[in-house]
Amino acid sequence: MPKVISPDGSIRQDNWVVVPRPAEGESLDIPADQPALIPADLWLAGHEHFTGRADIGVWFDSHDEPEILDGRVNELPVIAVNFPKFSDGRGYSIGRLLRERFGYVNELRAIGDVLLDQLQFMKRCGFDAYVLRPDKDITKAQKCLNFFSQGYQAATDTDIPLFRRRAS
Repeated sequence: MPKVISPDGSIRQDNWVVVPRPAEGESLDIPADQPALIPADLWLAGHEHFTGRADIGVWFDSHDEPEILDGRVNELPVIAVNFPKFSDGRGYSIGRLLRERFGYVNELRAIGDVLLDQLQFMKRCGFDAYVLRPDKDITKAQKCLNFFSQGYQAATDTDIPLFRRRAS
């Protein structure tokens, strides 16, 4: 079973399974015995079946728009954002929009091609759980999450830039 890095940097078993988008004409295959992350647009399409279920979360691909869940984000216990390759930065924007514009307060998870050197930046954009690429050493995550003691810019973790913090 894969592992997930928690907000405090601890490592725990990942009980959530990412359900891939079904091929055209096929139905969504949600496992009955464990929590599942399903594509966000399919959750929205079947919203009446999934409302109130603590075992169903959603995932966004990097080209998806988080606006589709406006007003409903906090109905979800977990939202995951897929980073299809390390050089695709659209997931950072999705994370920041979910936290700042839509007010998402539950677990925001990074999945896909997630590398250690991205963790600090993902954290600043609002992510608080991370599933590393399988070939990466998860035991180094705590150090990577707190590599920088201060950020210059305002972000989801602080709304005041460093020059204003120093002036006060």
